[in-house]
Amino acid sequence: MSKNKTITVILGSGPYTRERPYTALRFALTCAVEGIKVNLFLIEDGIYVAKKDQNPSEYANVHEWLMKALNEGVKVRLCSVCAKARGLKQEEVVDGVEIATMSDLVEWVLESDQVIFF
Repeated sequence: MSKNKTITVILGSGPYTRERPYTALRFALTCAVEGIKVNLFLIEDGIYVAKKDQNPSEYANVHEWLMKALNEGVKVRLCSVCAKARGLKQEEVVDGVEIATMSDLVEWVLESDQVIFF
């Protein structure tokens, strides 16, 4: 497997309603562990994956998976327009996650070898 590849993962599904966020985070983490550079961009309800202080009792905790991904070097950004529309402020977002613009996503996509949307 080529270690020089970059994959951008775009996540638009919110946590605890479907398994997509869990699957996207597992995918991103697996890529990072295998030495692939990963960018994770959170849009739409996917921004809630980066909300601090999550503590679900009956679901896989996406916060824990997000922290594992960040610790493996996954770069994570979330859409500023989506955050503003949903009232999510920077202080409510996990440390290490940057609020960014659609232009930032375009840049990541152009620099990536592969892009996948969950």
